[in-house]
Amino acid sequence: MLKSYRALPRALRWGLEILLVVLLFIVIRSWQSPGVASGPAPDFQGVTLQGDQVSLEGYRGEPLLLVVWAEWCRICRIELPMIEPLTERHQVLTLAIQSGNDQDVREFLAAQGLQLPVLNDAQGELAAELGVRGVPVMYIIDSDGMIRFTEVGLTSRWGLKARLWWAGRS
Repeated sequence: MLKSYRALPRALRWGLEILLVVLLFIVIRSWQSPGVASGPAPDFQGVTLQGDQVSLEGYRGEPLLLVVWAEWCRICRIELPMIEPLTERHQVLTLAIQSGNDQDVREFLAAQGLQLPVLNDAQGELAAELGVRGVPVMYIIDSDGMIRFTEVGLTSRWGLKARLWWAGRS
């Protein structure tokens, strides 16, 4: 079989290898995708690291960007600084999962120079309700508490802005 593969023209081999990589990427992304991709967002309530009482009900009226991240996630370290400017014009709440106690998360944010609204989900209970299997995960929740968009992995600020705008139109 290996000899017959090597006998194929180079362009065909490259095409097959590219196809294999794309399929592998799709399988990995599918596995990472949350179990809850649409429908009603799980109700939550808690106190942010900044001392604000938050709940899903408190965000009604405008779309909410809910970002699930972890201190140990390398992609999250790239993405969180891109998300911070969105807090100026949009409702944003971040959910730190399995990142230690409140003080650990505060120290991480300070070291990164970030000031984000954070609900610490140290045990990952809310993340489990959301169906999170990998981080980062972004949920766009519309003004009625329905999950409209879910994005896993690195995404762009403009893409999130577009989804927030679209969710605000519904």
